[in-house]
Amino acid sequence: MLFFKTYLNKQAKSDCDGEMRNILVTGGLGYIGSMTAKMLKSKGFNVFVVDNLSNGSNKLKLDGASYFVNDIGDYEAMSLILKENRIDAVIHFAANIEVSLSMENPAEFFENNICEGISLLKAMKDSDVKRIIFSSSAAVYGIPEEDSVKEDTPLNPINAYGETKAMFERILNWFDIAYKIKFVALRYFNAAGADPELELGDMHKKRTHLIPSVIDTALGRRDRFYVFGNDYPTPDGTGVRDYVHVYDLAKAHVLALDFLEEKKKSDVFNVGYGKGSSVLEVIKLVKEISGKDFPVEFKPRRPGDPAKLIADPEKIKRHLGWEPEYSDIKKIIKHAYEWEVKQK
Repeated sequence: MLFFKTYLNKQAKSDCDGEMRNILVTGGLGYIGSMTAKMLKSKGFNVFVVDNLSNGSNKLKLDGASYFVNDIGDYEAMSLILKENRIDAVIHFAANIEVSLSMENPAEFFENNICEGISLLKAMKDSDVKRIIFSSSAAVYGIPEEDSVKEDTPLNPINAYGETKAMFERILNWFDIAYKIKFVALRYFNAAGADPELELGDMHKKRTHLIPSVIDTALGRRDRFYVFGNDYPTPDGTGVRDYVHVYDLAKAHVLALDFLEEKKKSDVFNVGYGKGSSVLEVIKLVKEISGKDFPVEFKPRRPGDPAKLIADPEKIKRHLGWEPEYSDIKKIIKHAYEWEVKQK
């Protein structure tokens, strides 16, 4: 049975043939999806959002966008949404993302990230929607030998989450070959921060990412913070990651749409700053910004966590013209902290 619900009025149709105006954002009530939807609206796009609310929040809705409560695996509903709204391109965020949970329950990750994703692609194919931006991940690289990871680094995921992202990239390649659906896969490093205007932020129901988890501890939502592993081959023994502001991530998606419209070819880009911060460095900055102290305890490493993961961002800067605006880790944490305080 077909089921969907529109929360706000539909937007106007495309202004003219060939011009991308109507963009469908799957998972658009999530952390990065909502920020991207906001930026698309600011650029004059007509924004349509599909989210099943399993991890998204109605608190992140935007005025002037259209919302559908649906699973992306519902072929009939997705086909109708794509056709009725004359969607020009899809930005695909909807997925399970928690690395540790992917190791505990890989079946759910393959079902949601692969099977439902394929259903979305089939709906796109049958609705003649030929462009998609895919929310991929640096987890596709596993444990790279290089300190700075390039797009041609071999894919060798070490957790089920990364495996689903690598598999879906390969699926996209075959849909390009067979059905001429062009894609850009954006391999995020670690999304962080909040909307600089503090309208949007991380509303995940399952708080597993480092920065919001440390901030939760500073705000008294946890009694202590646990660091998983202090024996990595890094300067202070804790994991090092390339943290990317959610605003800069959203910016990469808008530029990727421009790339698909202008170049009409598929490609893959890392989205990172080329520099990393350790877990202990993040904890220190959260304590400094919040003015709160809290206990920190060390636990053994978690399976599937690499010691260090840092992007080489040269390709996205050269081909998409991506220039980050919030690459300072202290600013990233400050925005995240201010957003969390605002929610109290």
